[in-house]
Amino acid sequence: MTAIITASELAQELTAGTPPVLLDVRWQLSLAKAAGAPAFDGRAEYAAGHIPGAVFVDLDQELASAPGPHGRHPLPDLAVFGAAMRRSGVSAGRPVVVYDGGQGWAAARAWWLLRWTGHPDVRVLDGGLPSWEGELSTGTPAPAPAEGDFVPRPAAAGLLDADGAAGLARTGVLLDARAGERYRGEVEPIDRVGGHIPGAVSAPTTENVGPDGRFLPAVELRDRFKALGVSEDTEVGVYCGSGVSGAHEVLALAVAGIPAALYVGSWSEWSADPSRPVAVGADPQ
Repeated sequence: MTAIITASELAQELTAGTPPVLLDVRWQLSLAKAAGAPAFDGRAEYAAGHIPGAVFVDLDQELASAPGPHGRHPLPDLAVFGAAMRRSGVSAGRPVVVYDGGQGWAAARAWWLLRWTGHPDVRVLDGGLPSWEGELSTGTPAPAPAEGDFVPRPAAAGLLDADGAAGLARTGVLLDARAGERYRGEVEPIDRVGGHIPGAVSAPTTENVGPDGRFLPAVELRDRFKALGVSEDTEVGVYCGSGVSGAHEVLALAVAGIPAALYVGSWSEWSADPSRPVAVGADPQ
């Protein structure tokens, strides 16, 4: 099973006897609100046009808990997450395809959560909504499908906490998926302090995709991660600002055939604790 699906493949599957459940997770990390501009409204974008049959899922409300000591996008309450998935028609025995506005981060967050909590068949639309060439449904959102039966059952593996991330930076490879300037501590537009977890390797998630927003071929991704220190027997973890773009890097690793764990709290949790060490500059240490 692959972790991604092309638009043409999705179009074919949607006409099959048992089409996949389709989730629209449009979301953007935006600083516009601080400047007085209206925040991005994924639900309004969905209502204005979405792939027929897709159900909107709210990242901030259903794929994360409220911001707090564990970061800006901590793990969701599993009861809330499970109810949202069942309301969207997600069942354990039916494939799920997730898409967003093209960046891929939000779709990857939904993909990671569903995989981590036990769904066996979840894929992300490569390139997101911009890659879709078929018709869109507009205006009034489509009626919700029949309720699903998915019950989230978290896996023991695949999730890192702060101490686990720190340890993995010493014993394996911990990838920092943020922009290089944030990793180096040159700028920090959101969190208390800039820099990175000591020992983490800079690996901006934007370098996993081409100009069209679609993932690089698997062989190129494998070469990229190999150059960053990942080998067949390496334990790999990923973090970012708040566990969203980091999920996209975990997805890129999956496309390359490399399992990886996600530190969901990420830099927003790590940097909020003054007792945790911070490294700056291009050197991991």
